[in-house]
Amino acid sequence: MELHTADDALPQLATATVNCRVLPEDSPDYVLSTLKKAVADDQVAITASRESSGGAPSPMRPDVIKAVKTASEKEFPGVPVLPIMVTGATDGRALRLVGIPTYGIQGFFFDRDDIRFHGRDERMGVQAFYQGQEFLYDLVKILSTPTK
Repeated sequence: MELHTADDALPQLATATVNCRVLPEDSPDYVLSTLKKAVADDQVAITASRESSGGAPSPMRPDVIKAVKTASEKEFPGVPVLPIMVTGATDGRALRLVGIPTYGIQGFFFDRDDIRFHGRDERMGVQAFYQGQEFLYDLVKILSTPTK
């Protein structure tokens, strides 16, 4: 049986879960101390629900950047290639933690007013899907061709 405080009474306890999206170089201790500083109330207990680390960022390798630019220019002429960091997590974190450089390459265009990542109706345009497949195919061919 769950005890319930009446709707018109002030609760005795409250809990919150804060999902932190942090930079790869930010340690769990740094994030925890920043949250404690932001709350600034020693009556509030803040604890980490799990320890994690993003690992060091992968180096910007010139050969990888060149390959991305070459494949991009073929499929998306005139579109600049820029490094970004996304707010989500990927399996790349686990690979970076064991020293394997990891790069996320999107290669797909989305309608910025209709982003539905991980929703029940996640989708992308048919043309964007096929263009992205061509781009990724070209990129893998470039990266897997031995240099002379």
